[in-house]
Amino acid sequence: MKVLGNTILLACTILLFACGSSNNNNTNVDGNWTATLTDQSGAQAFAFTTSLNTNSDNSITGSNVTFTTNNGCFANGATATGAFSVTGNFNGNATGGFSLNLQSPATGATGNNTLSMQGTLNNNTISGTWTLAGLQSGCTGSGTFTMTRM
Repeated sequence: MKVLGNTILLACTILLFACGSSNNNNTNVDGNWTATLTDQSGAQAFAFTTSLNTNSDNSITGSNVTFTTNNGCFANGATATGAFSVTGNFNGNATGGFSLNLQSPATGATGNNTLSMQGTLNNNTISGTWTLAGLQSGCTGSGTFTMTRM
């Protein structure tokens, strides 16, 4: 009877440990990413690189946002914030909802432009749609994007 009790206790401990140490790590978007945004006609509209970091509340902070395409909508100093929600993360394969907003600096000629991106993470690729709302001529639009981990 003692062996049966110890076996059940061991099985329960293993089960609790397995559940408690799930592989649901929300830092799967952390790292350096490159993004390519295409407009409705399929032409490249923007491209940028950034370093993403997932915060404890599943919000995302982007740093070192650098546009690699010449555009008048965003200057150096753009900020990036967003969110990431894990819908599955099994055996190291991360998937989940993703949103990212880039805001141009509030001062200067490129102030108050907002690029909103909504997509899905699938391992090392994020894809989805984007919209740009801005005050300057040429700083509006929409299309699709792909981000890949560098």
